[in-house]
Amino acid sequence: MLDKSGVFVDDSLVTCLSICSVCWVALSKPDSIPRFALVNNLYRGELPNRFHDLTWVEEKICAIYCVTAHVTRLFQSSDPSQPRVFHGDTCAHDMNVVSTVLVLPCTPADVNGLLSIIFVGPGKFDPAKVGLVFCVRKQMIWQFLLWLKHHNRLYSSVALDLDVLSLYPEDGVLPGMSDRVV
Repeated sequence: MLDKSGVFVDDSLVTCLSICSVCWVALSKPDSIPRFALVNNLYRGELPNRFHDLTWVEEKICAIYCVTAHVTRLFQSSDPSQPRVFHGDTCAHDMNVVSTVLVLPCTPADVNGLLSIIFVGPGKFDPAKVGLVFCVRKQMIWQFLLWLKHHNRLYSSVALDLDVLSLYPEDGVLPGMSDRVV
């Protein structure tokens, strides 16, 4: 996939492409199309600006295909003056790509089944202090699903369920997430 910054016009007004060596090698093979080439119809366009702050958990809630399981290590600050400071990392592990989704959004239990959180800190884990890491917004989830249903053919036959949506907070931590903490 080309980034916008990879297409430019030089001083002699010739349009140029800047391609990394890995992509160049893949494109140079005779009679071979790279796996992620645009011709394979994998690019679905850019999201509207209103979805640019979509969290990774909200995306997972709206996904037809789940290709990764996530393990997050969270470390709490040991400084008593900064009890809300967390740092850590998340590893995404590939899974078999199988879609059994007939209804969206996914339930909190389904999403939590793909998460593990390892908490390291001086106190007990408090999900209210994790900030935006596991944040979900009910309205954002619904707006994103409606947009996907109208703009992505893969979502055209997926039913949208307001009863499942009601399991999520207006703006808060993923329900059941604290049960995934080790």
